[in-house]
Amino acid sequence: MLVDIVPVGEVTPRVKREASGALRSVYDCDVTVHDDQAIPDSAFDADRGQYRAEDLIETVTRVGGGEKNIGITPEDLYYRRRNYVFGLAYLNGSGSVISTHRLRTSSDGGVSTKPAADVFGDRVRKEIVHEIGHTLGLEHCDNSKCVMSFSPTVREVDVKEENLCGTCSRLVR
Repeated sequence: MLVDIVPVGEVTPRVKREASGALRSVYDCDVTVHDDQAIPDSAFDADRGQYRAEDLIETVTRVGGGEKNIGITPEDLYYRRRNYVFGLAYLNGSGSVISTHRLRTSSDGGVSTKPAADVFGDRVRKEIVHEIGHTLGLEHCDNSKCVMSFSPTVREVDVKEENLCGTCSRLVR
């Protein structure tokens, strides 16, 4: 499987490395990093001051060259009536997206003894593995340690591990 990471907006080299390393490690897949893409103006919702996640998925799906394509953006994303999302993917789809915007903060309870840069890297890796998992057909897992567990706040992201649990792993192999 080839996963193409599509930076949408200004994404740091470290974020690209963290993301590609996690995908290779967990899914044993080939990973490419696409050229940076401009954030589509049409995705911005001025009333909310956020970007529509599904609009970024459309861009990623259109320009990505992989069997699975995942956008990474520093912008704040939302989906439908949710206040925000860390990422979005369609079950068994080819496109997905993550936002690093809220992964940098601990304002909603993320706790760690690690340096902030390491915590941020952990969160990026977990979220990219999570969203690609959805494109592979995985739904949310009840195991709070599994990377596929639902994580509405960084507190839950910090609790889960970067890997699939045994049950989820068997479903994608």
